[in-house]
Amino acid sequence: MHGLDLLHDLAVVMLIAGITTILCHRLKQPVSLGYILAGFIIGPHTPPFTLVHDEETIKGLGDMGVVLLMFSLGLEFSLRKLTKVGLAAFIAALLEITLMIWLGYEVGRAFGWSTMNSVFLGAMLSISSTTIIVKTLAELGKSREKFAEIIFGILVIEDILAIVLLALLSGFARTGSVHADAVGFEVLKLAVFFTVVLVVGFIGVPRLFDYIARFKSDEMLLIAALGLCFGVALIASMLDYSVALGAFLIGAVIAEARQIHQIEALAAPVRDMFSAIFFVTIGMLIDPRLLVQHVWPILVLSLLVVVGKVVTCSFGVFVGGKDLRTSLSVGMGLAQIGEFSFIIATLGLTLGVTSDFLYPIAVAVSVVTTLVTPYLIKGTDGAVAGIERVSPRPLMQALAVYTTWIGSFGRRESSPGALLVRRMGWQLLVNLLLTVAVFAFGAWVAQFNDSYLPKAARSPQVHETLVWLGVVVLTSPIYLASARKIQAMSLLIAEICLPMAAGGQHGAAVRMVIGQVFVLASFVVMTFLTVVLSTSILNSLDSLVPLLLVVTVAALYFRRILVRIYSRAEIALHETLVELPRLEAEEPKPMPEMLREAELQTIEIPEGAAMVERKLREVPLRAQTGASIVAIERAGQRLINPGPEEVLLAGDRVLLLGTAEQLPGACDLLAAKG
Repeated sequence: MHGLDLLHDLAVVMLIAGITTILCHRLKQPVSLGYILAGFIIGPHTPPFTLVHDEETIKGLGDMGVVLLMFSLGLEFSLRKLTKVGLAAFIAALLEITLMIWLGYEVGRAFGWSTMNSVFLGAMLSISSTTIIVKTLAELGKSREKFAEIIFGILVIEDILAIVLLALLSGFARTGSVHADAVGFEVLKLAVFFTVVLVVGFIGVPRLFDYIARFKSDEMLLIAALGLCFGVALIASMLDYSVALGAFLIGAVIAEARQIHQIEALAAPVRDMFSAIFFVTIGMLIDPRLLVQHVWPILVLSLLVVVGKVVTCSFGVFVGGKDLRTSLSVGMGLAQIGEFSFIIATLGLTLGVTSDFLYPIAVAVSVVTTLVTPYLIKGTDGAVAGIERVSPRPLMQALAVYTTWIGSFGRRESSPGALLVRRMGWQLLVNLLLTVAVFAFGAWVAQFNDSYLPKAARSPQVHETLVWLGVVVLTSPIYLASARKIQAMSLLIAEICLPMAAGGQHGAAVRMVIGQVFVLASFVVMTFLTVVLSTSILNSLDSLVPLLLVVTVAALYFRRILVRIYSRAEIALHETLVELPRLEAEEPKPMPEMLREAELQTIEIPEGAAMVERKLREVPLRAQTGASIVAIERAGQRLINPGPEEVLLAGDRVLLLGTAEQLPGACDLLAAKG
């Protein structure tokens, strides 16, 4: 009968949700309100009787909705968005979250609530609703306006900070306090997890979907995407992170696949169904008696969210260099709370650290603020006109001068050397986090017994040594690449510190000293970190020095192979992050057969190749193979769609476009010796 009970409950949920969403659509309100209203109607607190039999199963399906909702938000996320939103979005997001957490905490304490309730309340009030904002802007036809781009940028940053906030709240709930070392350790762990998922995902996932797309099966694409979604969410849960974190991250990885539009279209119905159940389960938690009992906190907190977010977001965007109208439009659009607030509230209930009344209060505040959001956005022009009418003219002129002055900073360009140093610095940071992740995995493996060894060789020392050697083998390409980057950075830093034109008689010697000091200091730091990380695997460091010497000699001997492995991974990562045209889910016009079967492949032009020093118009690539060169990467710089006068050089990484039959011949032609 359990199957029939589940069918009965799903029928009730979907039928009532369908009716309430139609009603909300007719009233021009977000459909999420309809789902919450449906949950309120069928919930256990609404007389005269409960309409569902198995509330726990429905709540379990609602948890699946959280995973799919966060996965969907990740699909809409792109690392490139962070580079485009500018300073205004960063300042606004940080200011909003910081001040709203503080205001929520203070209001909670003023109501006499416990410290834990007040902290979680502040966190719930700090994050705006991506789903509600996106749907509201689309319904109002304002998704493509200037202020909407800034709103989306702020939401991207908020999503990242909210995930960090979830991790910190989990630690705070367990210990009752937040210590600087604990926060630093949590941030480091989270950074390592982010780096591993993103780097490994960016290298492997797009190529996986390119392979699956060859079968031209929507079903295979959908199942693969959902498998990755639930798999990474499970890994995040096993590492004591929220399942929302794993789902969001793998969604952001899949967002870089060429089939992203097709995947979004396929996943949307599944997401909509389960996210509807998620919002219904929220409504089921609303207890009218608690709402009546806490009516004043609900009204005060709703007013706090609207006023606090309008003020903090508008001020942050204005400080970042945007004009008054744009700043106020952004603030008006972000004045609500939503799905992340419910996730934070659920975390508090799951950990047993918050009171039962906090969740329905958060839901009620979300309903109230969601209702007023469309009217706030519509009233922006009137609010700006009113401010301009009552404000002194000199004040408005001063504000305009400030906006122009701040905007001028964004147009200043850094020197090429500084840009290269910054880029290499980020690469070294990623290498460090990947190394920490591999050593952490090795420490986990070292906890197992040594039963795999022959009986004569079984001992904890042998087991630990073998695990350590395995970790070092995996990280040796990273170490060697980091050493090469440090040497290159030393030359750039020496030139930045003492330009050649201003060096004088002893300039070359001084630059050499600066470079060597940087290299020496970097290698000392690398050695120290290696020793510290090794202690997580080796209980005794007596054999560490000879082991390091052996590994160093072996790495130098096999350095060409190690460099090639790292270079291939780096090229694969760059190919993923290059902004190439995505495959649309539906093409408005039939695509030519050649383009439908086209593939991409990268090849590095070797030393002594016959095509080195030739212009592209002199390379008989298309005539002999049918393939084409669509991009060249040289010294870290990418040239998209190079012209016929471009010259091929040894070491160039060339991106080829052609069919599976054409590409092998094209690679042979470019790699052929002269």
